[in-house]
Amino acid sequence: MSLRTLIADDEPLARERLKLLLAGDDEIDIVAECRNGGEVVTALKSSRVDLLFLDIQMPSKSGFEVIEEIGLPNMPITVFVTAHNDYAVEAFQVHALDYLVKPIERKRFEETLARVKKRMRLEEAFAARQEISSALQALRAVAGHDPHPQRFLAKCGNTGSVVSVNEIEWIEAADYYACLHVAGKKHLVRESIRALEAKLNPKKFVRLHRSAIVNIDYVREIHRDGRAEGWVLLSTGQRVRLNKAGWQKLVGMSGMLQSERDRRS
Repeated sequence: MSLRTLIADDEPLARERLKLLLAGDDEIDIVAECRNGGEVVTALKSSRVDLLFLDIQMPSKSGFEVIEEIGLPNMPITVFVTAHNDYAVEAFQVHALDYLVKPIERKRFEETLARVKKRMRLEEAFAARQEISSALQALRAVAGHDPHPQRFLAKCGNTGSVVSVNEIEWIEAADYYACLHVAGKKHLVRESIRALEAKLNPKKFVRLHRSAIVNIDYVREIHRDGRAEGWVLLSTGQRVRLNKAGWQKLVGMSGMLQSERDRRS
């Protein structure tokens, strides 16, 4: 890590003192010295600065006027260096990292520099996480990422089984558990049927009844027994109960072969 550092103070001796305190630190790169507020504004606008040691009372523009012109979001990490105690509150209101009063003691300065480096590392880590997150989002968009789960870990005695969501034919409520029906076998997961309904892809899994969800890939026929009740026939031969709301969901989904039978006919 190399911190591009700007020293701004109208007093030559004060600038020399800061350079002396920073000397020998391999992570500090002094890129400019400024004698007044106007020079600071020009320097900040013309090149990247990571760390700014800023005097408050300077010719042309004060330290606060510099911040006002540059704008808080565009300011580097800022440490005020001043001969006055009177501006500390205002300094922290503009998000200064620290406030050093002249003459600066070496131990106090080293503490400030340690805080600066810690803040910089945190900012770099945050920026890296943001870049990774953006890259993942872009990859998911390109790959058509499906946010719904692709598999479940189900309980079978003392053994856990990994069940592919695509292979689930239907799901049955079982008290505090849900029973996944897969290729003639039953697998229990410790989740309510309502919780599973919220997780599964609604374009693929439909709640037919308060106690049943079906995978529409396995639905072959829809049967009505009156206006309120009915059942669906799965490709496995299994019949699953169907209420009016479930029937409306299925009928509303395109691309399905529907067969309806009325007891009264």
